[in-house]
Amino acid sequence: MLYRFMRLILRALFVLLYRLEARGVNNIPREGPVILCSNHKSLQDPITLGVFVPRKVHYMAKEELFRIPLFGYLIRAVGAFPVKRGGVSKEAIRTAINLLRGGHVMGIFPEGTRNEQVGMGKRGAVTMALRSEAIVVPVALVGDYRPFRKMVAVYGAPIDMKSYAEQGTTESMEEATELIMSRIREMVKSGKPAS
Repeated sequence: MLYRFMRLILRALFVLLYRLEARGVNNIPREGPVILCSNHKSLQDPITLGVFVPRKVHYMAKEELFRIPLFGYLIRAVGAFPVKRGGVSKEAIRTAINLLRGGHVMGIFPEGTRNEQVGMGKRGAVTMALRSEAIVVPVALVGDYRPFRKMVAVYGAPIDMKSYAEQGTTESMEEATELIMSRIREMVKSGKPAS
């Protein structure tokens, strides 16, 4: 209930402030495990990624954020769970995979850090997708978060990871990661959902 309320408030705020628009939301499966893989430009990206998604989106967030009174409670209520400092722990990956196996949605930024241009992706999202049998939806966040300048969240066609799971090699995981990142790059350039 709190999640839906917060999503409505934040959506209204981002539509007013950034003229936020969503394209291709119907590409997100209505049920089953889904990983939304997005480029990462700003601390505001998790909000932009999730406010138009009709399902609850879960995220990893720095452990320190959960220690801030009230804020920690709010980010937990809106789907975040803690990650220890110094990288993503096995415990955080286990939590993410369990959420996915339970049929939930995860928002992941494969670059691992914020970049102005879409950089190289890390294999973590693909690993989680293969272990949980999740569908991957590439997402491009287009714009620069300047007040009253348009921001767009573009959701591409789902990528089925089954063929990569069958190969099960490091090369196939790298190939899957590059496919996801190339779809994101394509959508950043075009502003349209990739098919």
